[in-house]
Amino acid sequence: MVVVKMPSPVKIIVVGAGSRGETYTDYAFTHPERMQVVGVADPRLFARTKLQKHHKIADENTFDDWRSVVEREKFADAVFICTPDRLHKDPAVAFAKKGYHILLEKPMAVTLEDCTEITEACIQSGVILAVCHVLRYDPVITKIKTLIDSGAIGDLIHIQHFEPVGFYHFAHSFVRGNWRNEAESSFALLAKSCHDLDLINRWAGGRRCLKVSSFGSLSHFRKENKPPGAANRCLDCSVESDCPYSAKKIYLDRVKRGLVRWPVSVVCPNSLPDIESVTEALKTGPYGRCVYECDNDVCSNQVVNMEFERGLTASFTMVAFTEEICERKTTICGSRGELTYSEKEINVFDFLTQITTKHVVQYNVPESFNKGGHGVADYHLVDAFISAVANEDPLLIQSGPKEVLASHRLVFEAERARLENRVVLCATD
Repeated sequence: MVVVKMPSPVKIIVVGAGSRGETYTDYAFTHPERMQVVGVADPRLFARTKLQKHHKIADENTFDDWRSVVEREKFADAVFICTPDRLHKDPAVAFAKKGYHILLEKPMAVTLEDCTEITEACIQSGVILAVCHVLRYDPVITKIKTLIDSGAIGDLIHIQHFEPVGFYHFAHSFVRGNWRNEAESSFALLAKSCHDLDLINRWAGGRRCLKVSSFGSLSHFRKENKPPGAANRCLDCSVESDCPYSAKKIYLDRVKRGLVRWPVSVVCPNSLPDIESVTEALKTGPYGRCVYECDNDVCSNQVVNMEFERGLTASFTMVAFTEEICERKTTICGSRGELTYSEKEINVFDFLTQITTKHVVQYNVPESFNKGGHGVADYHLVDAFISAVANEDPLLIQSGPKEVLASHRLVFEAERARLENRVVLCATD
């Protein structure tokens, strides 16, 4: 944690009180002397009221529309924008122009034009912009960057990075859930893997990506793969017991074991999850649908190949059908050694000595902070942002607006390469 002298807590307004907004604001319970949540805006009464009660937010600072916050006199230092992907641009631009520092959930927006507009608004207004590429803040990822920069493996030659999404995670988020349909959210590479292309761009150390190709499609989760005799909803299905993607297995079995955090917590948007509420949600809501009868259209597997300046090549693979849930694996080849990262362990093999060195990383996250998912990285992200705002020092976050725009541009160009079935020469601006 960055140690700073703070005469009073940084005051935060939360726009979007869902899972991400709730997670990031947990920091206020861990460090009340550093951060205070003073406002919330969300059109959903349950989510809004839940966050209001947790943080004892005054009624006059509780809104069902973020526009009402902008119309008020500025009453906080910064805003956390955790709205759905397609609803990022307008509040981000408006709050930047109002003078609020911004923590913006990834992706920045769903078009390059909107990402650019956000970047320009923040630069022109002189506010700090931290986009939630949370993996940058994972201590293991930070250590990898330090090892590369120290010359531990010599000159970079190739980066190979793999993201296993997880079979039930993909079914939850990208078949039944909020990111299943590009027209309603965004394409999978942007929604799920902009983290990963951002890491590759960061590890490249300022080398510009020259060209990119990509291949991928929606596999398996299609109507033609629906098993004979399967119903449209899992609770009505006679063959559900033979389906690994059964909503009963993914949600109800977890509730019975007392596991009510993600993904169960997402299923009941208007109540706390229990057997009754989850059962009712699966009877009527989107998460109870057969995975072969949804309106999903985003890729379930995709590869991206990149060539950077000075001969550096990189490849990225995202695949839904894995046991592990988002446990990335990375191999980085250099002229003097090879770095491998898997299951939070870094190993560096030195070609000269032929000795492998294992690097252990300390996480140093308070027990009171939610560590689910990428909770460790979430903590360090919010900590860095709060320190940056308190010190009025944007260098305390790990990527400025121009760098984060560049990594988003790489994602859009990779998807264009996939859609147009060609090698795309990257923009030079």
